[in-house]
Amino acid sequence: MTTSKSREEVWDEWRDLVNMAPKELEDWLETEESREVGDSDSGESTGHQSGRRINTILHTNKDDLSDADWSHMAKVTGYIKRHLAQGGPDSDVESSKWRYSLMNWGHDPLK
Repeated sequence: MTTSKSREEVWDEWRDLVNMAPKELEDWLETEESREVGDSDSGESTGHQSGRRINTILHTNKDDLSDADWSHMAKVTGYIKRHLAQGGPDSDVESSKWRYSLMNWGHDPLK
């Protein structure tokens, strides 16, 4: 794992910040809005790719998580914390690219 945090710290942050249920995230990733946000070199944004991986992790038992899963979980929580710290738009948060980007990473700021 490429983080100085313990797995328990990563797990606690993950449980606090990834607040979308697996089915909710899966359904979100199928929407056009989820595909329209984020940076992309290959046609699919980094966040959208991450969302698919997050969903796989959400379906995995904690004891079965790989080192790569733990590393991705740390990356996800770091992204969510940085994005939240930037603050969202002053109005229309519900349909903002800021919210949509966070949702690709498994966090709905309206929850």
